[in-house]
Amino acid sequence: QHRHLLELLKRTTVHGESNSALLIGPRGSGKTALLNHVLKDLREMKQVRENLLENPFLSGLLQTNDKVALKEITRQLQLENVVGDKVFGSFAENLAFLLEALRKGDRTSSCPILFVLDEFDLFVHHKNQTLLYNLFDISQSAQTPVTVIGLTCRQDILELLEKRVKSRFSHRQIYLMNSFDFKQYIKIFKKQLSLPAEFPDESFAQKWNNNVQHLSEDKTVQDVLQKLFQHSKDLRSLHLLLMLAVSTVTVHHPLLTAADLQEASRQRSSDSKANIVHGLSVLEICLIIAMKHLNEVYDGEPFNFQMVYNGESNASALHTLHLSLPSNCSFPLPPAGTEFQKFIQRKAHSMYNFEKPVVMKAFEHLLQLELVKPLERPSVRAQREYLLMKLLLDSSQIMDALQVYPNCPTDVKQWAASSLSWL
Repeated sequence: QHRHLLELLKRTTVHGESNSALLIGPRGSGKTALLNHVLKDLREMKQVRENLLENPFLSGLLQTNDKVALKEITRQLQLENVVGDKVFGSFAENLAFLLEALRKGDRTSSCPILFVLDEFDLFVHHKNQTLLYNLFDISQSAQTPVTVIGLTCRQDILELLEKRVKSRFSHRQIYLMNSFDFKQYIKIFKKQLSLPAEFPDESFAQKWNNNVQHLSEDKTVQDVLQKLFQHSKDLRSLHLLLMLAVSTVTVHHPLLTAADLQEASRQRSSDSKANIVHGLSVLEICLIIAMKHLNEVYDGEPFNFQMVYNGESNASALHTLHLSLPSNCSFPLPPAGTEFQKFIQRKAHSMYNFEKPVVMKAFEHLLQLELVKPLERPSVRAQREYLLMKLLLDSSQIMDALQVYPNCPTDVKQWAASSLSWL
């Protein structure tokens, strides 16, 4: 892959040949590292130094539309003064002007340009794929030497491109995969932790490296690494684990232990949503428990605020929900006088001193924290009380959070335990 990409970029910088390619691979497989390594090798070549490569870098996470992307290209190419207050009729005209400005610079030949599009699959969702169309179109022309490199983790990326965009793409694809096994993963673990030979304190470096060797053979440490390896081969996950473990090293605790790695693994895999629950008010906790019970009664069917607040006593809320669901979606109504009604009475007792607007505000706060999400984008005329929602927490997360929730009322804990059928 390194040789293929290096040859591709060398043809652009030395011979003025335009190209396009995609680096495809899972997150953490080394796509960005490979590109940076190739660029470093490229800039060390004498032929390339004489014809310096411009390298605008765009990220789909930051440049969310074509207008923002074009401004960023202008900034990175340092052409803000050239553009000034000029008004362009189209995106293509604006981009062509930027490349023309570089072509008519002080250099005798056109300046080769490498466009790097990180999170390439996000650019596909821009309106009409205008940016991709124009970049690939320029890479097909013989005027300005341009290479477009896209980095993505989606294997089906070509299926997302429009026909006109696909026709201008060279269809060069370089695949990177994390193909190492667990033995190689252990070697990477040792290499990342080991101190280099040129470390100032040789005696400490030897002690540290011997300890690392001992850790790599420890059954407890291997279990921690095996769990991480099976979850993700992304080396950034391993780096995070090692960073958390190494941060415990002090003067009085100079060497890592298996317990340090176990604690680092626990911190790394801690549930972020459960941690959010720890900071909620008692009212918001009560709402979450009510929603979870609704999920169990209706077997995971969506609910709305009116159902959470009023329960079975509000027949109109149930009727509205029933009508809003697709015709093929079964939605059983609970029989009157069952456990559901008792549950509503318990809920009312727990929240007897809260007015409905206050409860609604708490419900909206859960929505902002993304512990609850709407099934579809709400329309302007839709009533907030009747929007269909889905809870993003499961039973175990709720109960784990309640166990460590500070000063949680006893009746709330008892209510949660009685309303969750798996206990």
